[in-house]
Amino acid sequence: MNAKPLVSGIIIFLNGEKFIEEAIVSVFAQTYDNWELLLVDDGSTDGSTEIAKQYAQKYPEKVRYLEHENHQNRGMSATRNLGISNAKGDYIAFLDADDIWLPQKLERQVAILQSQPEAEVVFGPTQYWYSWTGKPEDSKKDCLREIGVPGNTLFKPPILLSLLLKNEVNAPATCGVLIRQQVFAKIGGFEPSFRGLFEDRAFFAKVYLKIPVYASDECWDRYRQHPESTCNVEQKTGKYNPFKDSEPHHNFLKWIEGYLAQEKVEDPDLWQALQIGLLPYTNRLLHYLYQIKKRLSGLGKLFT
Repeated sequence: MNAKPLVSGIIIFLNGEKFIEEAIVSVFAQTYDNWELLLVDDGSTDGSTEIAKQYAQKYPEKVRYLEHENHQNRGMSATRNLGISNAKGDYIAFLDADDIWLPQKLERQVAILQSQPEAEVVFGPTQYWYSWTGKPEDSKKDCLREIGVPGNTLFKPPILLSLLLKNEVNAPATCGVLIRQQVFAKIGGFEPSFRGLFEDRAFFAKVYLKIPVYASDECWDRYRQHPESTCNVEQKTGKYNPFKDSEPHHNFLKWIEGYLAQEKVEDPDLWQALQIGLLPYTNRLLHYLYQIKKRLSGLGKLFT
């Protein structure tokens, strides 16, 4: 019997035949060996379904294939939740079909959670991965997607939620986290109303509200940048721009407003942070003045 805690890795996919095998191989390459892999199909119509089924047939002790009833497409949140509900592990880790884990991801993250008993989630920065193309010009673009908080630090709730609402920190990439199984009993899973964009931010808003998290300065994953990714597709349609206010961001803030009310949150700092986050949509002049105040405050710190 393996004395190490079991980690359930969940790869969700929709028509991911181009990259899914590379994602699966990165799980098999882990230096931590006590894991199971759930390949969760969101209604694919390409060859990725067959690839996933072949791995489940070849490695039945390690890999399982899951799909929605009647092979439906139900979106990213519902598909992650299907994996969570079938996971047997003490810890849960996520990986999208176009991304990869670095070999020591699970080993390091399990070690951190075992050494930080108060923490229930661990994450680090993620590499924006352009160099997968093999083109010399793309290798220069690789960079870290920072969370925006000091590394190797335990954060108690809800401090990171306040900063997230004001756009002063990021939510971690889903492929960069390891989560204790009991977290899902406390806060539920991903929000099904978020089928694509902001499904991760909605989930991590719930985490930041109630769960102690450990932010590491180590990078354990690569987030592939390519034209068919969800974010890039939405940017092409004009629905989303990560550098500008957008309808998906506004919808997220309206959702969190309802969620805080549902959870009967009374913390005045959180409600103030939400109002600051909503300013671009409710009062652009006040938003502009707030941004000026922030910049002046930052300049003041340079001279003190």
